[in-house]
Amino acid sequence: MTKTPLLDRIRDPRDLKGLGIRDLTKLSEELRSEVIEAVAQTGGHLGSSLGVVELTVALHAVFDTPRDKLIWDVGHQCYPHKVLTGRRDRMHTLRQEGGISGFTKRSESEYDPFGAAHSSTSISAALGFTVGRDMGQPTGDAVAVIGDGSISAGMAYEAMNNAGAEGRRMFVILNDNEMSIAPPVGAMSKYLSGLYGSPLGGLQQVAEGFEAALPGPLRDQARRARQMVTGAVGAQGTLFEELGFQYVGPINGHDMEQLMSVLRAAKTRATGPVLIHCCTVKGKGYAPAEKSADKYHGVSKFEVATGAQSKSKPNAPSYTKVFGQALARLADDDSRIVGITAAMPGGTGMDIFAKAHPKQMFDVGIAEQHGVTFAAGLAASGLKPFCAIYSTFLQRGYDQIVHDVALQNLPVRFAIDRAGLVGADGATHAGAFDIGFLTALPNMTVMAAADEAELVHMVATAAAHDSGPIAFRYPRGEGEGVPMPEVGDVLEIGKGRVISEGSDVAILSFGAHLGESRKAVEKLEAQGVSVTLADARFAKPLDRDLLHRLARKHAVLVTVEQGARGGFGAMVLHDLAHEGLLDGSLAVRTMTLPDRFIDQAAPDAMYADAGLTATDIAATALQALGRTPVSGGVT
Repeated sequence: MTKTPLLDRIRDPRDLKGLGIRDLTKLSEELRSEVIEAVAQTGGHLGSSLGVVELTVALHAVFDTPRDKLIWDVGHQCYPHKVLTGRRDRMHTLRQEGGISGFTKRSESEYDPFGAAHSSTSISAALGFTVGRDMGQPTGDAVAVIGDGSISAGMAYEAMNNAGAEGRRMFVILNDNEMSIAPPVGAMSKYLSGLYGSPLGGLQQVAEGFEAALPGPLRDQARRARQMVTGAVGAQGTLFEELGFQYVGPINGHDMEQLMSVLRAAKTRATGPVLIHCCTVKGKGYAPAEKSADKYHGVSKFEVATGAQSKSKPNAPSYTKVFGQALARLADDDSRIVGITAAMPGGTGMDIFAKAHPKQMFDVGIAEQHGVTFAAGLAASGLKPFCAIYSTFLQRGYDQIVHDVALQNLPVRFAIDRAGLVGADGATHAGAFDIGFLTALPNMTVMAAADEAELVHMVATAAAHDSGPIAFRYPRGEGEGVPMPEVGDVLEIGKGRVISEGSDVAILSFGAHLGESRKAVEKLEAQGVSVTLADARFAKPLDRDLLHRLARKHAVLVTVEQGARGGFGAMVLHDLAHEGLLDGSLAVRTMTLPDRFIDQAAPDAMYADAGLTATDIAATALQALGRTPVSGGVT
């Protein structure tokens, strides 16, 4: 690893205070190399972190963290921040089991005042800290760093509107990596160098002088930047100014002199809310990232010299790819099928659909609420919308699912990716709650795919379902390697399937834990227990005929799902109680995720932590039978 003499002297942000511009610039170079080396070992969100290296150094050099609250929106760009705030020696554990999180996390450091991972929350949180300060709490200034993608979401504008109306002193850094601005020359450099030492005046004077000092071509870029954030050519002020913020910028987020001058001036002179428009380059300083189409947004382990990522050869196609291909094939014959995603076309497989049917694909940006209601409008018009959103992000559109979709009984198809536990992204991205919050809704049909072939059938079933909203969930990662159908079958709504017949124990699996349930059957049969294994397919409506048959013909019924309490197992218990089948002759056990959040690890390790391995399933069945495992039998 490259020697880092300056970085070796930084124990916490206080050590930045005495450094000049040249040393801060050199430190940024060392910090960038350190982040590249660390992420090469662990994988993670590299491009976004490289883009904010200089900004991170400057913010910690100017502001008094942790008293001043530095809040990173989403938090996936916080790796340089973690290195500077006492976690350098743990960066090799990033996103690993027992290691540090890939996002900001309150329990991890006092320098992480607010946890993140979902977008567009930073300004709301910063305003909360600001009001706390003004009401006597022991906190200083609040600084929210938010990207140009995240600030497009409605929640960010709700917060801006509130903050502008409050008029309190706070700072928002708009990290804009969609626009570049050249380094300052001539009058611009002279103006910036004099900012901090000049007599105090209002920040409005700083902003006006900043733009006026730009050379002609850069002044034109600044005007275009203002038009970009305003949304209208010729507007008197930016949208942010109309909301009550003082706008400063755009500034070059990789020029330490610009950053330090503007941040110092803002901290010294601001009396109300300030937005600083900072232009950066995602993946800055690492050629493979800068040249990559996604700027190395998310990477696996890689070779630093070449940028080549370590990718294991999959044994089966990913569920995401299977969904995208299946939907694209259906749309070949049905022009009414349209796709919606909220800024995650690659993550949801909608990029495959978009390539095949570009005019039928809509990316609404980071706006899940809008995306759901937009899909409802599409359905009301007679189209067949497939709204593909990660389970963890679908939570953000729940009111719209209730009010705009379910209440009106509109046939929106929800493709729920990343269902269950997801690995290195940890608790913030777990798809734990969708079964419960969707099955609670009238008119909703809820399915879960046991394998990739079942997913193809469920895509076809959803496309054919015009009588109301329908959802199907599937996990992250590769499938089971089962034979794939050319075209999916339309499943009978509310009907499950029996995989194998037995007489002592019935295991009723909902979703992608069917493979683990099969292993549990093998363990039980090795101990002389006769087992029926069934795939429920539907949580709502339940296959009540199948459920009642399993309940009446077995001494034990075990339900298994990759979701939180209050989901499929709760639906089963409610039905059995209503039918009077919980009369003491049947022992029922519902196996769900535990009532706690589970930190990042490999998915298998996370499910082991959750108590949902094949061994756990078999042991649960044996306990319900009143038996103990034979030594070596359930391991």
